[in-house]
Amino acid sequence: MPIKDTEGRIITVGVTGASGAVYAQTILRLLDADRRVQHVFLVTSDAGLRLVSSELGIVAADGKKLPALLTGTAAKKIEYLPNKDIGASIASGSAPVDAMVVIPCSAGCLAAIAAGTASDLLTRAADVCLKERRPLVLCLRETPLNRIHLENMLRVHDAGATVMPVMPAYYYEPKTIADTVEQFCHRVLAQIGLPQEKQYRWKGSRARGEG
Repeated sequence: MPIKDTEGRIITVGVTGASGAVYAQTILRLLDADRRVQHVFLVTSDAGLRLVSSELGIVAADGKKLPALLTGTAAKKIEYLPNKDIGASIASGSAPVDAMVVIPCSAGCLAAIAAGTASDLLTRAADVCLKERRPLVLCLRETPLNRIHLENMLRVHDAGATVMPVMPAYYYEPKTIADTVEQFCHRVLAQIGLPQEKQYRWKGSRARGEG
């Protein structure tokens, strides 16, 4: 399914227990502020909720309050869906979802998507993106990688997903950790057809000593 050129994008964001909660927080803030985005579905695994608590100090007894706690805004565009709710709209290919990002994506989540087990809402929603040929970006957080990880990465790649490990760039000379996080999230959103105005774009350079 091609990415729509019009406004009103509907995006699913999955959060797992791999380290890097700040990436999920940042991408949700960017999506919530993006006028091209109409709605965001947020799904977190149990380990993802624990990650948000341990790395960001955010605990939401009521999952519906999690989007606002993460973004620091009303987050009216973001709807939290329990991971156990396998009957939620995004579990069906008929739901009008344009793309999905799993950030951070654990090796276990990668394996479940590669195997097509779809045992919870997060992995089912990812499976739907693959079968419907919709953009699916998996921001893997694991190192070093064993053979199983590598084979699973190749498997989801061949099925249509974009494997985008969390690897910040430094050629734009970031000054803070927040700079590296935000620029990585800009690149992730560009992968689903939502390039950001503040995204750094390489314009080329001369080798030192030339000219």
